[in-house]
Amino acid sequence: MNIKALVRRMTLDEKAMQLCSYMADQVLDKGKLSPRKLGKVLRRGLGQLTTVIRPMDPREGTETYNAIQKHLVERTRLGIPAILHDECLHGLMARGATIFPQALALASSWAPDFVERVAQAIGRETRARGITQALSPTINIARDPRCGRSEETYGEDVLLTTRMAVAFIRGIQSEGVAATPKHYAANFMGDGGRDSHEIHFSERELRETYFPAFEAAIKEAGALSIMPAYNAINGVPCACDPWLLTKVLRGEWGFKGIAGSDYWAIDGIYQKHRTAKDAAEAARLALVAGMDMDWPNATTFPKLPGEVRAGRLPVKYLDRAVERNLWVKEKLGLFENPYADPERAVRLNDCSAHRALALEAARMGMVLLKNDGVLPFGKLRKIAVIGPNADEGRTGGYSGFGVRIVKPLEGIRDRAGRTASVEYARGCELTGDSTKGLDAAVRAASKADAAVVVVGGWSGGSWEREPYTEGEGRDRCRLELNGVQEQLIQAVAKANRRTVVVIVNGSAVAMGAWASKVAGILMAWYPGEEGGTAIAEVLFGDTNPSGKLPMTFPFWTGELPWYYNVKPSGRADDYNDQRGQLAQFAFGHGLSYTTFVYSDLKVARARDGASVSFTVANTGKRSGDEVVQVYTRDLLASLARPMKELKAFRRIRLGAGEKRRIEFGVTRKDLSFLAADLKRVFEPGEFDFMVGASSADIRLRTVADIG
Repeated sequence: MNIKALVRRMTLDEKAMQLCSYMADQVLDKGKLSPRKLGKVLRRGLGQLTTVIRPMDPREGTETYNAIQKHLVERTRLGIPAILHDECLHGLMARGATIFPQALALASSWAPDFVERVAQAIGRETRARGITQALSPTINIARDPRCGRSEETYGEDVLLTTRMAVAFIRGIQSEGVAATPKHYAANFMGDGGRDSHEIHFSERELRETYFPAFEAAIKEAGALSIMPAYNAINGVPCACDPWLLTKVLRGEWGFKGIAGSDYWAIDGIYQKHRTAKDAAEAARLALVAGMDMDWPNATTFPKLPGEVRAGRLPVKYLDRAVERNLWVKEKLGLFENPYADPERAVRLNDCSAHRALALEAARMGMVLLKNDGVLPFGKLRKIAVIGPNADEGRTGGYSGFGVRIVKPLEGIRDRAGRTASVEYARGCELTGDSTKGLDAAVRAASKADAAVVVVGGWSGGSWEREPYTEGEGRDRCRLELNGVQEQLIQAVAKANRRTVVVIVNGSAVAMGAWASKVAGILMAWYPGEEGGTAIAEVLFGDTNPSGKLPMTFPFWTGELPWYYNVKPSGRADDYNDQRGQLAQFAFGHGLSYTTFVYSDLKVARARDGASVSFTVANTGKRSGDEVVQVYTRDLLASLARPMKELKAFRRIRLGAGEKRRIEFGVTRKDLSFLAADLKRVFEPGEFDFMVGASSADIRLRTVADIG
């Protein structure tokens, strides 16, 4: 296909429309497709459709999208199909699609290959409905868990986030759906974790911490789209920053795809940041800087033809963006076949194979934080299930809907029904100061052999009315549990010494007031549609927990910011060495029902760095998965380096009594850093190599000279 020739045939208005997205409800009338609106809204074609027809089931939605594409192909002058986009963070955000565990739960698996399989399933369901672009994954580094959107990320570490990002993008794009890593860059990592606030990071901090996952998304995974963020960095809005969108993204990383605005971010240039006087100027600034698409309901890019006619905008910038959009459409195969098969959409969405995959993902993401021997449950006659999240199907922000969700109470009842009875008491609400349910909860706990208290949060968006405790636009000022949940936990634990707390939540929880008073703590995150089943399996020992934390859990909110890979303090060096020990639960932490012993660490010089090898043995009586982690520290460098940096990890499965030799290659590039001139450099010398089960639980350690 000759893209440049097609662009030459376009009028200015047709070009502008290829850079615009409209919400699908603009061509609907009372929920049904309107031929009159189709003819009016799409008369000059359309670049993308924002697929907000989410209440429709897979069949009706697919048929509706096909009809829209048919109009574009057969009833417009140039016959160019549209890209249909939607959210696919942990499943397509639509009726009838499989709801997988939230992104932070997927990261807790520390299994990129498995996450790629999950992304393939998401892509399969999405493409089957005619949707060809996913506004996912979210790959911002979550260094401040107060951010309400921490749940959408893969945690605080650069390497873990990068590997998860590459895996997700490869998986979803293998099914013909363009991935859109977001939010470029550092969108909600500013002061206090506030969503979209001003970012004042140095270029060094951006390049060392916040750029690597995006760079790998482009250069390694081949992402076809990217979403610039709402925020400004050092005063320049990301939506019109030529350094960010052209010099770095395209000049350094070689990106060829579409840069599409976070929803109404171009409007934000003049309405929020006030660096443009009106919509026309904002559109011109964004386009010239490197923005290619006005999402979700274009209000600024329709002004571009007027800017060209007035002589304020060279047409070459318009042509450049149109060519990029057409290139992506060609890569997605839309010109050959813009339609989807409704029967396939019905067959694939929330099919049995995908539900089974969602269950496996929930199992792998469960993190056992504490166990004083109460878990797994043995022979019990009566269990008290208590708490505001016990009988709720919390699945996290950007979830689909309209599928069966197994709640924790249901999962525990189904599993316990073989041997024990279950009594339920809600105890309290997620928020508010009412304690009227506490007495009933204490009574239930006092009569039971064990008590399970299911607490946490509820995620949603700022545009919705429910009393959400976190999510987009719902940042947290404190990590402690809301309402009287802590009071509930302490009252139940006093009544029953075999109390286990299950947390259904989207970020770190500060447990300094109560963690020492309970026998067990299980971090379930937002575990998806099969979450209740997975929780019960872990509690009863049908599943051996194996998840590891992708972020640090402090004792108290006041200790923030807290992440494991800090640089040295100007005070005592041992303070930094102890930081991982001082956290309530360290980055990489997660317990098992078996035990793993590490031994015989060897670090040898290799051709391109170092070879790190050691032995791991399962010394328990049951099989289990362990995530082995390799950290390093540069002991002498021209610039201060972090006390500890994750350089390699692997999830392994060992049978009871089995041992295995593990080997990693750590390259000079892995051990390099940005010098004073921001050029990458490897400085030969001594490095501290640390191997363990978490950033704080280092089992083996040695110093090696790497030349």
